[in-house]
Amino acid sequence: MKVIVLGAGIVGVTSAYQLAKAGHEVTVIDRQEGPALETSFANAGEVSFGYCSPWAAPGIPQKAIKWLFMEHAPLILRPKIDAAMLGWLAKMLANCTSGRYAINKGRMLRLADYSRISITALRKETGITYDERMQGTLQLFRTQAQLDASAKDVKALAADGIPFEVLDRDGCVRAEPALSYVRDKVVGGLLTPKDETGDCFMFTNALAKKAEQLGVRFLWRTEIKGLDIEGGGVRGVVTNWETHKADAVVVALGSYSPLLLKRYGIKLPVYPVKGYSLTIPITDASRAPESTIMDETYKIAITRLGDRIRVGGMAEISGYTNDLGQARRRTLEHSVMDLFPGGDASKASFWSGLRPMTPDGTPVIGPTKIAGLYLNTGHGTLGWTMSSGSARVIADLVSGRKPEIDATDLALSRYAA
Repeated sequence: MKVIVLGAGIVGVTSAYQLAKAGHEVTVIDRQEGPALETSFANAGEVSFGYCSPWAAPGIPQKAIKWLFMEHAPLILRPKIDAAMLGWLAKMLANCTSGRYAINKGRMLRLADYSRISITALRKETGITYDERMQGTLQLFRTQAQLDASAKDVKALAADGIPFEVLDRDGCVRAEPALSYVRDKVVGGLLTPKDETGDCFMFTNALAKKAEQLGVRFLWRTEIKGLDIEGGGVRGVVTNWETHKADAVVVALGSYSPLLLKRYGIKLPVYPVKGYSLTIPITDASRAPESTIMDETYKIAITRLGDRIRVGGMAEISGYTNDLGQARRRTLEHSVMDLFPGGDASKASFWSGLRPMTPDGTPVIGPTKIAGLYLNTGHGTLGWTMSSGSARVIADLVSGRKPEIDATDLALSRYAA
């Protein structure tokens, strides 16, 4: 079949690669000059198959009120008269129950673990490198209350067979030796040893080249004007240059997916949640992380990428804005320099990206009410983590095959229930 993939971020490129492997004639359309130049460009670098939780969780509404008055808050809300924002917030609050959290986390862990298997196979078959490390993620707790609250995550990990270790202060230092300099700031941690790190931009560009070798065609600097729909089915994509015919179309446009789909009566509950990152050159390796540390207090990931430290995090709900607030930079610097002052923050590059978040934390992968139109979007903070598994799922669905994992509750139809 002729398949068009809309979007050339990590999710779009992995989808194109898997679709080409399945024997389809694939074209990728993107407005940028190359792969991974938007949300995939400078994300936190963590590939966290075990540290995988929905933002909507019990206690979040109360914490959000407290965060409004914190200097270094992990959540920033800039409310506006925006029906999409207000509707998304209402749906997210509805998911902040123990029952919904357990369902959503279990669903996310299923997809993330499948992605772990998928990216391992992908590395083996392609041989691509991307400053990758396989040394796990350490969720770092600065308070006893945080350590105690991790019990619900431990329960979910155990239920899904995901390896983990609950560590005391000494265990955290053994996992990340540089913490020995600040051990008094650490109470304990939760280590998920199967997690990985890597540069998403490097990975996506390397995989795009492999996809081209399989026959995938990339159309750069091309604006998507709309879909060509006839008789209840998609027939192609209309761009600023021409109309491209297709038997199937996969929408992987991240936060911009709902803007395209709403004109066709498809209500996709995805909203942009802005994240920020710093990329800092390492000046003292003995005081730099070995892998990824998730600073639970500030919800910030601190990741080793070769000779750099990538610091990423925060969730700013402010619509489709991409400004670089200096207050957000100060929060990132505070977290990393408080724990790992082994880099030169004055030489850091500062970046922001719009994460496509669903209210329940799970991406939307599967068919729509329009025949031949598929979605692979809404991965939030976990696009890098879930991309390889999501791509295999969507390639199977487009090909008419049953995916290797249960994908029925990943589709958009779950919001109609």
